[in-house]
Amino acid sequence: MNLVLFLFILLFSVSLYFFSKSRIGYFASSKQFKLKALPKYYAYYLSLWCALPALIILVSWNILEPAIIKNLIFSKIQTDSLKAISKDELNLIYQKIKAYYTGNFSGQLDESIKLGAEQYKRLLSVATSSKVVVFLSAIILFSGLALKNISNNVHAREGVEKIIRIILFTSSVAAILTTVGIIFSLLFESIKFFTTINFFDFIFGTSWSPQKAFVSDASAELTTAQLKELSEAFGAIPLFAGTAFIAFIAMCVAVPIGLFSGIYFAEYAGTNVRKFGKPIIEILAGVPTVVYGFFAALTVGPFFRILGESLGLEVSSESALAAGLVMGVMIIPFVSSLTDDVVNAVPQSLRDGSYAVGATKSETIKKVVFPAALPGIVGSILLAVSRAIGETMIVVMAAGLAANLTINPLESTTTVTTQIVMILVGDQEFTSAKTQAAFALGLTLFAATLVLNFIALRVVKKYREQYE
Repeated sequence: MNLVLFLFILLFSVSLYFFSKSRIGYFASSKQFKLKALPKYYAYYLSLWCALPALIILVSWNILEPAIIKNLIFSKIQTDSLKAISKDELNLIYQKIKAYYTGNFSGQLDESIKLGAEQYKRLLSVATSSKVVVFLSAIILFSGLALKNISNNVHAREGVEKIIRIILFTSSVAAILTTVGIIFSLLFESIKFFTTINFFDFIFGTSWSPQKAFVSDASAELTTAQLKELSEAFGAIPLFAGTAFIAFIAMCVAVPIGLFSGIYFAEYAGTNVRKFGKPIIEILAGVPTVVYGFFAALTVGPFFRILGESLGLEVSSESALAAGLVMGVMIIPFVSSLTDDVVNAVPQSLRDGSYAVGATKSETIKKVVFPAALPGIVGSILLAVSRAIGETMIVVMAAGLAANLTINPLESTTTVTTQIVMILVGDQEFTSAKTQAAFALGLTLFAATLVLNFIALRVVKKYREQYE
């Protein structure tokens, strides 16, 4: 039903666009009044006033409808039972009612579930009918008001621009609130974690064994010795070191290749080479990470192990070198494409001035083009670092899950993101220190990314001032 209503909005608003455009053209040709804007703005005005209120009503209704139906059923259950039922029991009954209604119920069936399913079906039918009525009424009402304003020769362009400003402002606020929500969700759970686990033991500890967080009686008070043992199990240094080590290997591959290829395509490559070469490189960014993981686990990892054995070296089947190398290949397009774009954005007048004083092409690139494009290049490298730090699938499949504190690229290691995934797999108790450790790791990763951004901004500012 929602898809049908959305398509109806789309088709009706498009129809109103062309109707309004022809109607305004008729008014202008008959000289009934002098237009205050181009005809297309009147058409935009009518389409927006038709579509936006209806979409707002449709989205709001779908958000509020489940909660309203749930509360109505809860009140009915409480009234029928004539006794206080806990919220958890009500939620369980409601889930059984929904399961029976959808045909997925399994278990002991009683009469109350059947009655609840009938009530749920009735309420859902009433809600759907009401939604359609309100939806169509809103379309007719707001379309009529917009048509009336158009007939009165409203300032359509100002109205359209005002609506667009409101949409842009709402989008900005949504992005900001999303960021704030992410920060606070990480912060609150991390605070709970650090009330149990010592902060310095977490930051500077060298042993990561979250499985020790499981105790026989989760409700019992832990002794001082147990708390100390628990804190020592959450030392995150091996995760931080593994993340930085694999990201460093990846950047050693991605930055030189991506930077040089971007400069080549921007300054040296001919039209035909650029036409075919750049899209081929950018295909690497579209390959799913799980495919890279398979390639690293089935091809690159065994290749390094066989090569190491032939040289008398002990190489693990899952190694940081295999994961970092494949990750670096995946990140090449981020550095290459952005470097190409920022180098092409450097004004040609700077190159011409350099050539005029006798500089060669390579000297011009090194002394003029590269400093001018440095802020964008630093941004591309920062994006690549963030991508490397946040990668999970390749590390899971190629580097292993063992939290080893090592700088040997031939051994297995793990990263922060991999451990977050492993901790949150399956059913988890969010009161457990093991589960809350994932949020502490996420907050630490967020802080590290923030520091990287700050350093990059300082570097960009320094070199930009030097160039200017």
